[in-house]
Amino acid sequence: MYRTTNAKPEPAALGTKLAVGDREKDTAGNGYVASLSLDNLSYGKEEIFTLESLDPALNAKMHLVNNAIDEIGWTGYHYKLFVLNGFGYAVDSLLLLLQSIIQGQVNLQFDPPFKAGLTMALYIGLLLGALFWGLTADVIGRKWAFNVSLLICSVFTIAAGAAPTYNSLAFFIALSAFGGGGNLILDTTVFLEYLPSSKQWLLTLLACWWGIGQMVAGLIAWPFMSDYSCPDSGVCNNSNNMGWRYLMYTCGTLVFLMSIARVTVIRLKETPKYCLGQNEDDKVADTLQWMATKYNRPCSLTAEQLRAYGQIRTSTGAKGKLSVSEFTIHWKGLFLTRKLAISTCLIWFSWTLIGLAYPLYNVFLPTYLATREAQTGDSSNYTTWRNYAIVNMCGVWGPVLAGFLCNLKLLGRRGTMVIGALVTMVFFFAYTQVRTGAQNLGFNCAISFCLNIYYGTLYAYTPEVLPSAHRATGNGISVSFNRIMGIISAVVGVYANTSTPVPIYICATLYIVMAIVAAAFPFEPYGKRSA
Repeated sequence: MYRTTNAKPEPAALGTKLAVGDREKDTAGNGYVASLSLDNLSYGKEEIFTLESLDPALNAKMHLVNNAIDEIGWTGYHYKLFVLNGFGYAVDSLLLLLQSIIQGQVNLQFDPPFKAGLTMALYIGLLLGALFWGLTADVIGRKWAFNVSLLICSVFTIAAGAAPTYNSLAFFIALSAFGGGGNLILDTTVFLEYLPSSKQWLLTLLACWWGIGQMVAGLIAWPFMSDYSCPDSGVCNNSNNMGWRYLMYTCGTLVFLMSIARVTVIRLKETPKYCLGQNEDDKVADTLQWMATKYNRPCSLTAEQLRAYGQIRTSTGAKGKLSVSEFTIHWKGLFLTRKLAISTCLIWFSWTLIGLAYPLYNVFLPTYLATREAQTGDSSNYTTWRNYAIVNMCGVWGPVLAGFLCNLKLLGRRGTMVIGALVTMVFFFAYTQVRTGAQNLGFNCAISFCLNIYYGTLYAYTPEVLPSAHRATGNGISVSFNRIMGIISAVVGVYANTSTPVPIYICATLYIVMAIVAAAFPFEPYGKRSA
């Protein structure tokens, strides 16, 4: 066991090149101190940004923790995290698609005065969920949200299937969305904070689960909505319109099984980078040592090495958990430097843009499909929902390509987002010239694929360039802007004619702006490690 002296080493000691396990002589003659440098494990990589001038202790400790994670490398624990965090992605997209799928039949059955009520309820729930889970995850930790969010979603999705009235249905959908509102925030955060730097590109690939959620919703909806939906005219009640209820029951049960898997397949330990921000050095070392021992990997990090740098100053507030001062600390932590402030604002702007463009296209996609097929003489429920399932299957592969592209030095994350946005824009404009059913299906598949290149990369880029101690707060606010625009898109969908090409032109223009913003991002995570 190494002994430490009372003297606190300077953070500059990180620059020394010492082999793992090397010792430095204590100048006071009290024996040895643990080496505070594991730089031979850094593979020449630096953190995406440093805060050495503001908080040298945080800067130094983060470097050591990243080195230890790289030393351990990829393990079976990460495989489990990839799947179980992917469930959250899938559920988020599934919830969005479910209300879009059932809204038409629900309106026929209940005839509500405001036809987009379910969309509004969904996005209000997602907005409140993003704020709640995002702001609290930096204060009480990531583990609790990871364990309970999908359970909340499943319970209220099943309850929504049994809703006797339109208002009760909207209420249950809002509660289900509240439970899932933090999925995009916590899933990327938890996965990233365990990832070795050589595998950081997998955060982009994780978004393929978003497409899987869409695909599952489309495939389940295909038989139910085709065979158990009432006609557009005539009587519409439970006796001839049970399809949307079957869909909610089935998807709710599926999400429940996912929630059980989260607490049985893996017993999530609080992420080491969250514990670091809370000045819990012992927990940081214990978690990493546990992983190294379980998977027979080396880990040279000790709590003594971390404690030698003292307390972190810029992470936690003085009044404790869930206090106003604590939230203020995390808000200010997103603007610690000018470059970080610019990055934070541009990220929030990007999420705002995609929050309008994505729902305008995807939430109202059934309307687009139905009206386009009507022009070609095929407007049957079977064809509409078959095409809906095919389009969403194509979306699975966008993040797969994005994961490959973002790991190319020539492109990185920013270049991948630029390409994804511009190619999506081209297909949006081309879509206005669709005249046949085959063209309609083909262009929708292409748009779904290319759109998810941009979306999947933005999902990953956001937590990568946010400081770990304030990551969930910044990510939660990002997603909140997205949800606000979703609410606005619902209003647009009611009062605009979605059967015209106008929404498509609007979406295409928004993607041009997204490409410009992506090119202007000040940080490029390729070849660097999250801080």
